[in-house]
Amino acid sequence: MSDRGFLLIDKPSGMTSHDVVARVRRAINIRKVGHAGTLDPLATGLLVCGVGPATKLMRFVQDLPKEYVGQIQFGVATDSLDADGEETYRQPMLVTPADLEAVIGKFTGTVYQVPPMVSALKVGGRRLHELARQGIEVEREARPVEIYSLQVLDVRPQEYTEAVIRVVCAKGTYVRVLADDLAKALGGRAHLKALRRLKTGALSVEHAITLERLDELGEAGRWDTALLSPFDALASLPHCLLRSEVADRVRNGARLTVEEVPGQWTEGDIVRLADTAENLLAVYRLVSGTFVPEVVLP
Repeated sequence: MSDRGFLLIDKPSGMTSHDVVARVRRAINIRKVGHAGTLDPLATGLLVCGVGPATKLMRFVQDLPKEYVGQIQFGVATDSLDADGEETYRQPMLVTPADLEAVIGKFTGTVYQVPPMVSALKVGGRRLHELARQGIEVEREARPVEIYSLQVLDVRPQEYTEAVIRVVCAKGTYVRVLADDLAKALGGRAHLKALRRLKTGALSVEHAITLERLDELGEAGRWDTALLSPFDALASLPHCLLRSEVADRVRNGARLTVEEVPGQWTEGDIVRLADTAENLLAVYRLVSGTFVPEVVLP
């Protein structure tokens, strides 16, 4: 049975990402489990969990673009900017498809967002949601985030219009802030009624399993059949399959010349190095003409 790899979990609503990790640990009876990219309790969809030594690789997954589908309720705002929060604003807001199409162009590329108070971001060494629970609100600086694509999938004009959007964005983007900012651009406020993560890089929720299914596999001693190999999980990175003598050096964390890593490389490239059976050995980076280890798997 393998003790390393990635589990693609279809997170249910109502659980924190930490709750999911705890559930995975119990199901597979392995303590070393982590997740790559927090989902709010309201949100559902893809949560990528690293198991065993693969947890060292999670940062390469965390940095990948994320794809979401979100349902927006216009005319109602909450303190958390999602349906889990307390209502702070209500004003009927009729929005048409043409209204949304007129403003979405402002929200692609580099966009500045003010993080919500109900978030895990730290200010002065304390998480914002901890301060919010104490009724404390602090100034937050707008931060740049990258939104690669924003598409309106559906609009239902009514007294409190609802709309569905698809967003592809970089790490650190708050879709609930995006929903409210879209409403502000139209003269009102909004919150997210629902959010589902569809993809992290090329990893898709279509290939994810439920926690109930993982429990079943764990009880049958077959949970490793759901594991995605480290090599496949990092498919967004270029790779090189190494001959045995070079592979042995990589296992020891040796630096490599560009001649030992066949391919067309440029300074700063990150590459996954594997043996000829596609067992991931390490992730290396090209620095000053030499490949140096970022992570070496035991």
